[in-house]
Amino acid sequence: MAKVLCVLYPDPVDGYPKSYLRDSIPKIEKYPDGQTVPSPKRIDFVPGELLGSVSGGLGLRKYLEELGHEFIVTSDKDGPNSVFEKELPTADVVISQPFWPAYLTPERIKKAKNLKLVITAGIGSDHVDIQAAIEAGITVAEITYSNSISVAEHVVMMILSLVRNYLPSHEWAVKGGWNIADCAKRAYDLEGMHVGTVGAGRIGLAVLRRLKPFDVHLHYTDQHRLPSEIEKELEVTYHPDVYSMVPYCDVITINCPLHPSTEHLFNDQLFEKCKRGTFLVNTARGKICDRDAVVRAVQSGKIAAYAGDVWFPQPPPADHPWRTLPYNGMTPHYSGTTLSAQARYAAGTREILECFFEGRPIREEYLIVKGGKLAGVGAHSYTVGSTTKGVEELLRSK
Repeated sequence: MAKVLCVLYPDPVDGYPKSYLRDSIPKIEKYPDGQTVPSPKRIDFVPGELLGSVSGGLGLRKYLEELGHEFIVTSDKDGPNSVFEKELPTADVVISQPFWPAYLTPERIKKAKNLKLVITAGIGSDHVDIQAAIEAGITVAEITYSNSISVAEHVVMMILSLVRNYLPSHEWAVKGGWNIADCAKRAYDLEGMHVGTVGAGRIGLAVLRRLKPFDVHLHYTDQHRLPSEIEKELEVTYHPDVYSMVPYCDVITINCPLHPSTEHLFNDQLFEKCKRGTFLVNTARGKICDRDAVVRAVQSGKIAAYAGDVWFPQPPPADHPWRTLPYNGMTPHYSGTTLSAQARYAAGTREILECFFEGRPIREEYLIVKGGKLAGVGAHSYTVGSTTKGVEELLRSK
């Protein structure tokens, strides 16, 4: 019998849904690059249900308990007295999501003597100390591509919201006003602007493809250059690094993984290279941006507005300065946990567990760490090191 410890975000404030807006969600069989969607032997949920909260349990309870495994689901993840902290030392498998991450610091991994497998239900495993996982021989896996398009759609929505000054204009309507001049004084057309993405992997490339019909000038930087035929198709300009790209951009979107090389990439020095009035969207990871440098850049006007849904730590404290930043479009981290995405990453989690318990190989495209080294997509997208530094106070204080 194994102990599976699962950390999910809390249920809605008005209770777990008894019904949903729609009767079904579209069925997706393949991703844009041809990779097939998760294919477990069976699922015990209805696609379109809320699976990412505690009561949803990723649809795993029946499966795990029928096999005789212990399945613990909690949202209580931070602090020495949390459920997660107490149950971790005897857990064989840990599952959590990027939206409500169970931070696995070196100290926590050291306590987890039985831990063999860590699954990110979604994409982005930076809440796991990769170096410590490698040294402990723990397998780390995530559900690659499961919510990439979900995030790409959110990026386009946020870009348009900022450039068109949508959020403040909506507030005028809510307040009963008809203040057209107040709405229009910060509103622009996206058409003709230069838009650059930091990272052109699954999400970044999907963003470029979705922005092409807006008749913008596209730019990107990535450690892996796109094939020449894609550059030609999208008419996108490659830049060798972020410093050489940002001076051209009216809009910048961050779509790269968080690892030691990208931590605090957007700092005071980089913002100095930006055009005055640049719009910035970050749905990658909060720690890619220096928190206070973002505040200074917005206050100075170097950055016209900042939007996204990623913070550090998560959830952020009530006094986090991005909550009250002028002209911000920040939301809780939900871009990749739509009901559509949840069906895919819940199925992918089930697929990984089936492989693990049956002694079958886990898909290469799901692997981040295996056998004491980076593996699969991890070898392509990550660097060895730690990105959990900074959560220690949070984990001690609650």
